[in-house]
Amino acid sequence: MTNLTQTKSKAKKYQILSPDGFTIDCNVSYYKSIKQAKESLKNWLQRYKIQGYYSSTQYGKIDLSNLEEYCTLIEL
Repeated sequence: MTNLTQTKSKAKKYQILSPDGFTIDCNVSYYKSIKQAKESLKNWLQRYKIQGYYSSTQYGKIDLSNLEEYCTLIEL
């Protein structure tokens, strides 16, 4: 007999990392879908709109039009 918990496939979890390798939302441990993660990224990018750039320790000033390219979507 097969244990049901062994046959269930785990739901995928995602996280987005900033250019410096930190999660973009410390209040959320993971996202349940890529769509949800990208929506959070869109909101995170808005935080820097007034400043006009993101300051990275590794890359220096990153223009907001390029910032998404420096972020990383990972599957947990």
